Amino acid sequence: MKTENLEEIQYYLDMKSDFLSMNQLLDKEISINFVSYECLNCHLKKKIYRQGFCQSCFFEIPNAADWIMKPELSKAHLGIEDRDLAYEESVQLKPHIVYLANSSNVKVGVTRKQQVPTRWIDQGAHEAIEIVEVPNRYLAGITEVALKEYVADKTNWRKMLKNDIEDESLMEWRDRLKEFIPEEAKQYFIEDNVETHLNFPVKKYPLKPKSLNLIKTPKYTGKLVGIKGQYLIFDDETVFNIRSNEGLVVEINV
Repeated sequence: MKTENLEEIQYYLDMKSDFLSMNQLLDKEISINFVSYECLNCHLKKKIYRQGFCQSCFFEIPNAADWIMKPELSKAHLGIEDRDLAYEESVQLKPHIVYLANSSNVKVGVTRKQQVPTRWIDQGAHEAIEIVEVPNRYLAGITEVALKEYVADKTNWRKMLKNDIEDESLMEWRDRLKEFIPEEAKQYFIEDNVETHLNFPVKKYPLKPKSLNLIKTPKYTGKLVGIKGQYLIFDDETVFNIRSNEGLVVEINV
């Protein structure tokens, strides 16, 4: 889902040639039916392996290489190719942000500067702050690796969806972590900014969220009561992760 950070976050389900405003579907009953697979790269009806790609594409295309999930493996700043140097330079040699976000807990993460605050929204963070802005993905990656020795780097999706969270002073966290930033990135530390707060369109949080698997349950109907991160939340405490189901062709009825 694409997002817009307004007073309340707006969600739009991308449907190739059109989009669906998901906020308008709150309190409405919707049906989601699995139709087929479609790889996001080759567009063939092949079983999805990871990240919306079929197995052959996942191991071949540059936008599914290891440095995507592990930024510290980036090598474009050295002129070294992984799968496609031109693509890798276009992504890796752009300004990147190392940030702290609070969704289920305070965590450190990396994103391209142009993805702020989209990345925070996708993670379901109700507050976040930028702590380092570096000129390439490698520096962001080694900074994240260093800092995750002292702060989490994963989100507990159940706690996030239950809204089982506590407000934290991310500015205090930023200042405590400053000394652990690698020497190569210390000059890029940001020390005079403030937290960003995000407001998700949720009418009812689930007490015991249960994840919908469309492969095992190809037809589901429920009343939509909230959207947080990339999850749809239904009144029977079923939750559906749009992002993790990329590559599935579905039929939606309202």
